Amino acid sequence: MLLYKASWYYICSMNFNLPQIPKRDKKPRTHGLTMVMDKGLSNQEVTNFLSVAGPHVDIVKLGFGTSMVTPNLKEKLAIYAAYDMPVYFGGTLFEAFLIRNCFDEYVQMIQDYGLKHVEVSDGSISIPHSEKCGYIEKLAKIVTVLSEVGSKDAAHIIPPYKWIELMRSELDAGSTYVIAEAREAGNVGIYRSSGEVREGLVQEILTQIPEEKIIWEAPQKAQQVYFMELCGANVNLGNIAPNEVIPLEATRLGLRGDTFNFFLHTD
Repeated sequence: MLLYKASWYYICSMNFNLPQIPKRDKKPRTHGLTMVMDKGLSNQEVTNFLSVAGPHVDIVKLGFGTSMVTPNLKEKLAIYAAYDMPVYFGGTLFEAFLIRNCFDEYVQMIQDYGLKHVEVSDGSISIPHSEKCGYIEKLAKIVTVLSEVGSKDAAHIIPPYKWIELMRSELDAGSTYVIAEAREAGNVGIYRSSGEVREGLVQEILTQIPEEKIIWEAPQKAQQVYFMELCGANVNLGNIAPNEVIPLEATRLGLRGDTFNFFLHTD
């Protein structure tokens, strides 16, 4: 299966030229990220997915605890590595290790699998935030840390000032990005149960936290469009389904009806 090194990394991912298209930085980039959630793709599906969507994906998460029960996991990670694609295991797996007092075992596990990125979260467990920041600080010495803020419990409403406080503390502790929680369905955290964006919360967060340091989980098209209108084409978006990467990139560039007029200059 791994007979060649992926070549798309070295070529342009645009098929033709069109004026008034938002500029997208070339990979590897630090802004305008697309984070994809792999919830159980087969190894052949990973190859097919990356052969088409790879140029537009910046990092892949093996969702929640799926990495523990995924057959041929090392082979799957090798396919991603052949495409120069960073991978990390979902934050729920980190929490599953932590609640069992297995932090050291978690660190050993990610090293055994050669991971360079980890997600630190506390959406399913309750620990003092200072303790969470301590884990971020320890892990940031050996890997790139993405930390998730927000609860998976829809009844647990965090006020805006607290979101800001938590995000700032985690960035200070060593997180490269903070992830705004939404789950894979996009119906908790920064969203209402209907999937509607909590606009006041989002806009207040952006008064204090640099936009380029936040990855907004946005699995639904309307959520993606909202953040593009608010922050532009190069907003960091996460929990994107593999089959939604090409539509998302077209949306970022104003090549879909929802964003068609966002980036046109009419003066």
